[in-house]
Amino acid sequence: MNYQWYPGHMTKAKRAMQEDIRLIDLVIEILDARAPQSSRNPDIDELAKNKARLVLMNKADLADAQQNQAWCAYFREQGIHAAAVNARSGSGLKKIQETIREACREKIERDRKRGIKNRPVRAMVVGIPNAGKSTFINSLAGKACAKTGDRPGVTKGKQWIRLNKEVELLDTPGILWPKFEDQMTGLRLAVIGSIREEILQPEELALWLIGYLRNAYAGVLGTRYRLAEEGSDLELLSGIAAARGSLQKGGLPDYPRAAALLLEDFRSGRLGRVTLEQQMPAISDNKPAGKGLIESGECK
Repeated sequence: MNYQWYPGHMTKAKRAMQEDIRLIDLVIEILDARAPQSSRNPDIDELAKNKARLVLMNKADLADAQQNQAWCAYFREQGIHAAAVNARSGSGLKKIQETIREACREKIERDRKRGIKNRPVRAMVVGIPNAGKSTFINSLAGKACAKTGDRPGVTKGKQWIRLNKEVELLDTPGILWPKFEDQMTGLRLAVIGSIREEILQPEELALWLIGYLRNAYAGVLGTRYRLAEEGSDLELLSGIAAARGSLQKGGLPDYPRAAALLLEDFRSGRLGRVTLEQQMPAISDNKPAGKGLIESGECK
């Protein structure tokens, strides 16, 4: 299947961002920690050229803690400030303004030498649909400033939000890019929910996810659904259908419903902390992926 979703409003949003970038000191890119590379829009590198950069791996509580650390280290090696956060709970956000000051240290020092005082850092918040940009802004501001939702495409226009005298944020619509060069990118984005579900085939996504989990996180499916991880991926989906009561008349598996339930279990974290792209080999000891929120030492 060809995974692609690029509605017309994204072209308009991209043009607006290109016009606004001249006003910006810092580009804050919100990624989904479960797919850090696939959730990076390659157009952002060109857009943010010569600007200070900060990558925030959001939904880090749903992603593998070790992978969070490895991906943060990877981005920092690229000269990009990085941190793992959970915008919904606020975890990891306490040091964000300090990180913003560090990322914009040259700009702040330049202003100081010119005698410019109290000029706020202007940061553009960018990312793909459903990455959590608006939730991040609202959590950082401590109030509902930006529209949020659990589906892609909620933010339609730009919004300026003044956090305090030091920082102003520009919320922008989530945008993808016109063509995925690697269809695995589109597949991962579909699994995490960043592409509209109306264009998807849940069974295909579920079968890929089953195969990935069996390889990288052995034991997760067996623990969640109380079944043996044996046979083909389709046989395992049948077992999940039986375990979740997703059966048709005559006891046949209801594959679309079982697939949807599996994807919802993954997206909600009920399967544990899972990262779909490995910056380092996953450590599999036949135990379910770790659960819980971000540990204090994660992605320092």
